[in-house]
Amino acid sequence: MVKAAVLVGPQQGMVLMAALLVMVMLLLMGVSGARIAIQGERSARGLRDRDVAMQAAEDALADAERELAGGASDAARNALLAATDAFVAGCGDGAAGPDLGLCAADEGDAAPAWQQVDVADDSAASRSVPFGLYTGAEMETGEGFLPFRKPRYVIEQLPLPSGAAPGTEHVYRVTAVGFGAREGTEVVLQSTFRPAPKPGAAAAKGARTAWREVSNYRELRRTAKP
Repeated sequence: MVKAAVLVGPQQGMVLMAALLVMVMLLLMGVSGARIAIQGERSARGLRDRDVAMQAAEDALADAERELAGGASDAARNALLAATDAFVAGCGDGAAGPDLGLCAADEGDAAPAWQQVDVADDSAASRSVPFGLYTGAEMETGEGFLPFRKPRYVIEQLPLPSGAAPGTEHVYRVTAVGFGAREGTEVVLQSTFRPAPKPGAAAAKGARTAWREVSNYRELRRTAKP
């Protein structure tokens, strides 16, 4: 009769040690997998939040360009834009009239107005325009995948470039900031807009002629020379 061999002594300890090592390896693999999953989720959430801010900033650009094309619902604002002399150094603050966010181009070696003014400021002393203030456009904020507050913008009146279409008096630079669903996420976009020329001039309709993202806006603000 053959009897089954029974592991005794050191052999039992080796089996236990091997089992423990396998369990530790499985545990480490599980922790590593969970960490990778969490990092991936955070990355996806950050990208989604940035997309929300990007779209909000683009909406603000479009809102400002609508004003420049004569689409403001505020008659006093339309009158100021038509006069073209309401653009002031440092940007209007809206205290004495609807000139909020209208900035004259700085001359010399001074930093441009969009670097000197905090476009994201929403305090009572802000010099930037909240989305829809003069056009009546609406935007939902504060819940789910929506921006946590409305985007803002300033409009600079720029010198007329050489070779501009006949009848065109000015071009404008719009700088807008959009916010993500979480505070701290913001995207700054900038466009150059050429309004339609005066009636009777043979030229194209008003249109956006340039667009870019200002990814280092905060750094430029800190180093701006007034």
